[in-house]
Amino acid sequence: MPYKNKKVILIIPAWNECRNLGEVLRKIPPDILDKVLVVDDGSTDGTAALAKKAEAQVKSLGKVHGVGYAINQGYKIAIQENFDIAVVMAGNNKDNPQEIHRLLDPICDSDYDFVMGSRFLGDSSWGNSMPFYRRLAIRLHPFLVGLICRKKITESTNGFRAVKTDVLRDTRIQLNHSWLNRYELEVYLLIKILMLGFKTTETLVSKTYPKAGIEITKMKPLVDWWRMLYPIFLVGLGIKK
Repeated sequence: MPYKNKKVILIIPAWNECRNLGEVLRKIPPDILDKVLVVDDGSTDGTAALAKKAEAQVKSLGKVHGVGYAINQGYKIAIQENFDIAVVMAGNNKDNPQEIHRLLDPICDSDYDFVMGSRFLGDSSWGNSMPFYRRLAIRLHPFLVGLICRKKITESTNGFRAVKTDVLRDTRIQLNHSWLNRYELEVYLLIKILMLGFKTTETLVSKTYPKAGIEITKMKPLVDWWRMLYPIFLVGLGIKK
């Protein structure tokens, strides 16, 4: 049955997440989602096969395009198949699938258009294993986004979020730009939603990071953080639409 009369799709972009994806899929509550879609971004480690074995739907992209491109392919399917809400969650087992309802409830109960999961509404001890430059960056980033959009927010880089598909259908939001293929898309979408005046909110979610010394991200420190920064200026200053 649809969750609170809403048809919901969960989109999981995944690139070489065979080590983590099985646990993610295992923890997904069975009674709140109408479809679980894993978008396999050119994995070479059996990610797609694992997802299919777990009875998730899989869209294989054939080669690596980038996480933004993968998410957008999921959004396109959400629109084509007439889902009401699209939830996005990473496949690296840092997000908790059992918290998906926290993203859905503000949309279903209070008619919000977009809900951002925020690590900063509660205890932030999860960041202790994170390098200092990353802790600094993920606090500075929402400040800059909020400054440009004139809205106070606590989170802007978390990929755990939910959006009405009606928002994605808005022609003022253009997700097909090639410059959004990697980490830019999630920032671009958040900025456009805030600037266009959609009804948005944040909700507390957890984030589980491994102990210090273990790889916690596939992001390249300088290049990929720049990719998350420049949409703020391009869109905020009106250079890109």
